[in-house]
Amino acid sequence: MMAMGHCAWSSEYRQLPPASPTALSADWLIHDVARNRLIFYLPGYHQPAHVYYQWVQIERNQPFPLSFAAQPGLSLFLDNQLIFTARTATTYSLDIAQLMPAQLEAGRHLLAVWQPDGSPALASFSGVATIGTVGGQPEVRVGRAQPRLPGPQGQNVYLSFLLVLGLSYGAIRSTYQPGLARIFQIEELFGNGGDQQAFLAKPAFSLLNLLLVILFALSFGLLLTAIHTDLQNLPLLRRFFNVPETAIVARVLLYTAIITTFVFGKYLYVGIMAYIFGLQGLVNVQYREFLRTTLLAGLFLPLVLLLYLSLNSSYPSTVAWAASGAIGIVLIGTVLRVARTLHHHASLLNLHLFAYLCATEVLPLLVLLKLIVFTY
Repeated sequence: MMAMGHCAWSSEYRQLPPASPTALSADWLIHDVARNRLIFYLPGYHQPAHVYYQWVQIERNQPFPLSFAAQPGLSLFLDNQLIFTARTATTYSLDIAQLMPAQLEAGRHLLAVWQPDGSPALASFSGVATIGTVGGQPEVRVGRAQPRLPGPQGQNVYLSFLLVLGLSYGAIRSTYQPGLARIFQIEELFGNGGDQQAFLAKPAFSLLNLLLVILFALSFGLLLTAIHTDLQNLPLLRRFFNVPETAIVARVLLYTAIITTFVFGKYLYVGIMAYIFGLQGLVNVQYREFLRTTLLAGLFLPLVLLLYLSLNSSYPSTVAWAASGAIGIVLIGTVLRVARTLHHHASLLNLHLFAYLCATEVLPLLVLLKLIVFTY
């Protein structure tokens, strides 16, 4: 009798369903394909996914504000019904209650966030403060794209890196003053005399150049981290590195390593393309010009980061313009200067040389603009 009663009581036991939250939380779910169910997403344990889920409680007469940063194509679903798709890369503020399809009843629903070509920036998802009342009801800004960068996080970390940059540039200036002055003379960019040609004929690799490239990469990495340019959405990079968005120091160091590798790796790429086009004599001149122009333009990146830290909350559009402009100057200005230098050695009207320039400078420029500038 006791055993039967115990079995009957056990058979009636049911696990309670999870509580339905009335606002967005920091806990996300992912789909476990093997067991066909939703499980908690643990950053650092699970690999980044294209889609994340969360149970939400939505009422028709109660606003459900949501703010998030999105790449083009990011979509929101409610019970597998599409309610929003991001057309441009920016920060959005929406009211999920007003976007809920009419056929859905108020209550508990499954919210899905899907990024088809990457991972959604989960850290940017949060509620939105009301901006007033209308007829006694709170008013929420709905469906308006906010063209701003995410607010600065970890300002002490950025300021510490800027202090390291300043001290490092000062130490290099006191140790390599003649060589540094020659690289950072702006008038050299517009000259074409014998001194200019002698400078471009020098070897591209030296200890001074190595130190300056590392400092440039650190400056660039700081700016990319500050404006939340998520290079880790690249499938190849995500396969080897999984650095959380909140790990600012790790992201800065990762971006620094990537940029340093790109700068020095371009010498090998230019050498290969020059061999294919039969223009080996231009390799050293082209790379020296690329290196000098890049390092000179990179001096302005710490100033842009200071502008971001001080003015982003007050003048977001100005900060976004300044960040994009600075990166554009570094990328586009370098290509134009390299093209001008090559034109003095052989006319760009020569189709063969023009094709070589497109392969070595223009094509990498387009790729970098797509990955860096046209994001947030």
